[in-house]
Amino acid sequence: RVRAINLSFILKDEAIFIADSHYNKKNQEFKIILEKIKNSEIFCSQIFLMGDNFDFLSNEIKYFKNRNKDIIELLNSLSDSFEIFYLEGNHDYNLSKIFPKIKVVKRENQPLLLKYEDKKIALSHGDNFINWHYNLYCKIIRNSYFLYFLNFLDINFFISKKIEKALENKNICHNLNYFEELVNKRVKNYTEDIIIEGHYHQAKSYKIGNQEYINIPSLCCQKSFTRFKNKTFLNENL
Repeated sequence: RVRAINLSFILKDEAIFIADSHYNKKNQEFKIILEKIKNSEIFCSQIFLMGDNFDFLSNEIKYFKNRNKDIIELLNSLSDSFEIFYLEGNHDYNLSKIFPKIKVVKRENQPLLLKYEDKKIALSHGDNFINWHYNLYCKIIRNSYFLYFLNFLDINFFISKKIEKALENKNICHNLNYFEELVNKRVKNYTEDIIIEGHYHQAKSYKIGNQEYINIPSLCCQKSFTRFKNKTFLNENL
């Protein structure tokens, strides 16, 4: 079993978890929830961003940094007032320079470990523990030199615009009828009491043996997020 090398943080009551917003021109929910937090319409003690909150964002790619400038500024403003954790996903990575005050957790350092009373909690975006081919792909696609080279080739942003259009037209909201079977396999990679993941856009929870598995809803698909309150994880509509 692979163990992340990180310290355990304390999960606070009224923490919220936001996953898979896939923010782009069509999917504006991420902007809406962040503005509601800023305006105190949504109260929270901590913010856990569970990955893929941008349809695409990487520090090396100028086009997408510029396209997401407003949300980047909004998140950095919130990080002055809130403890924010950002678990990098497969659509948003190499973020630590973009968000200097946010605790950014790279894929290879996931799960992020939390404690609450006597419970141990593991947080991952959900695309870890796949296979060696996917690990290799992830290393290549996150390599800064490779991404800077792509940026160099991206004359008039023609590559970025193609990627943007393809992502905007992709249907990402599906019901996975094999999800419980998949969860049964995934929990074997964890020793913690509670496992929390995004990535799958299913918004379902399971009790498997002594472990509890929680899939955070996709803010884009289910228009909801998860709040931890009174020792319980509950989904709330945006």
